Amino acid sequence: MSVMNIGASNRTYRQLMGNGLIYTVPRFQRDYSWTSTEWDDLWQDIEALFEEGGEQEHYMGYLVLQSRDSKNFDVIDGQQRLTTLSILVLAVLGNLQNLIDNGIESDPNQRRLDQLRSAFIGYLDPVTLIPKSKLYLNRNNNNLYQRYLVPLEPAPRRNLKATEHLMRKAYDWLYDQVKKRFASNQKGAELAQFIDSLSDKLFFTVITVNDELNAYKVFETLNARGVKLSSTDLLKNYLFSVVHSQGGDEHELREIEDQWERLVGVIGNESLPDFLRAYWNSKNRFVRHAELFKRVRERIAGKKAVFDLIRDVEQNAQVYAALPHAEDSLWNSEQAEYIKYLRMFNVRQLYPLLLAAHHKLQPGDFTGLLRACCIISFRYNVIGSLAANEQERVYNRVAVQLSSDEIRGLQQVLTALKPIYIADDKFRGDFTDKVMRTTQARNKRIVRYILFEIERHTSGSSYDFESDAYNIEHIMPESLQEAWDHIGDRDHEQFLYRLGNMTILNKTVNREIGNKGFNTKREAFAQSEFKITQRIASENNRWDPDRIVAHQKWLARQATAIWRIAQLSD
Repeated sequence: MSVMNIGASNRTYRQLMGNGLIYTVPRFQRDYSWTSTEWDDLWQDIEALFEEGGEQEHYMGYLVLQSRDSKNFDVIDGQQRLTTLSILVLAVLGNLQNLIDNGIESDPNQRRLDQLRSAFIGYLDPVTLIPKSKLYLNRNNNNLYQRYLVPLEPAPRRNLKATEHLMRKAYDWLYDQVKKRFASNQKGAELAQFIDSLSDKLFFTVITVNDELNAYKVFETLNARGVKLSSTDLLKNYLFSVVHSQGGDEHELREIEDQWERLVGVIGNESLPDFLRAYWNSKNRFVRHAELFKRVRERIAGKKAVFDLIRDVEQNAQVYAALPHAEDSLWNSEQAEYIKYLRMFNVRQLYPLLLAAHHKLQPGDFTGLLRACCIISFRYNVIGSLAANEQERVYNRVAVQLSSDEIRGLQQVLTALKPIYIADDKFRGDFTDKVMRTTQARNKRIVRYILFEIERHTSGSSYDFESDAYNIEHIMPESLQEAWDHIGDRDHEQFLYRLGNMTILNKTVNREIGNKGFNTKREAFAQSEFKITQRIASENNRWDPDRIVAHQKWLARQATAIWRIAQLSD
């Protein structure tokens, strides 16, 4: 096992930009994307530092750098903040240049400008006037930065990329803020003092790693501690670097970038890590998030492999994006119902299998698998509340078998899923004891679903379980009145949210009977349109914990017949 070479320290902005250090945003790292919202947040924090009684310093967050020496660093995370601070320094230099152009202390202000540029930006070659920068941006931002912002040249307003427009606007916005701050006393010394002081007040936690794999581990560690970093950028940069290092021309690099952007457009940046893992687990041995980059790097080492991977990932993206959305046009009406249930159950461990199945199974078999997954999820996750770790590994194993043609067709897939199909006896027992607190919106929705499915099974009548014409009726009410004196506080607490204490009623009837005693409720139940509610009236002349348990056992028998896969229940 290799030893991770990671260094971490707190550094001020002055320390970061000093000692000849050079920072490069990798060619295909995310473009500059800050807007006036982020600029204003930063500026307000900076203003607060100079208020009387204000904080002495301001924490700028994590900066993750990758380097194999002590001078040149790739910016893995933090490029938005570094770029904006650099633009802020240039905005101050622009105000200094304005003083010089107006003949105000021209020589001292020129020396101040040159000194600040040398300390925080870099220097201009005196012959070619080409910038020698401390910061180099990515392929879409560097040209505007080096050609216009660093030399303080007016940036064009046409024929710019959207991200370049943002950089130009950032400079103009910050230039105006600096100008307004010093409007009553705009002197070169004050402007220089502002940057000189600010550079000691802003500090980062800087994490330096020695390779891409360690950088990815840093991402995972920080994410686990609640620091959200753009971990997929690291994977993206690795794939692009493979193409670039193996002679990829500009056309190939542009093509892979376009494919990646289409992928982000379909999935979204926030969901991309989960999708990439689900995709990988649909074809390969199970990996967790922390291992994904390592596995990809082991398997994807050549230019052709990168293009094959990106194409395949893009083809799977549409399916993954549709999995949480029953209304997506990818699904027919029957499939949409099952997708809705899986979303309601909040089950995602099966996504790798569904990705593989959508590609490998015929549409009818895929629909059958969706139904089976709903039943498995209902037994295992909703009613059993079992740990999902082993379940996730089974889904992965079956997905790989299906992707590799080791198994074919729905029947073989179902057989392979048997280890996570809860047996009838255990499911019946789990259901009999199930408690679902309907104070939680998700639980309330699932209880309605359960009760209406049992109603459909017993009466043959179908209802929309999400219709607001019906309510869940807690037979022993949530608030006990005098008619319920026979129920002790402990029994009330233990049995109130048992499934056996709930049924369905028309909303109007439910409101009328409220918290009244069981005899009154029983009369209303007998007149209900729902067979399961009528049954409570006909089968019970009292309502207490014993009757709740008996009714829940009856519900459990119905549920075992409803949520059942015959092939796996033999």
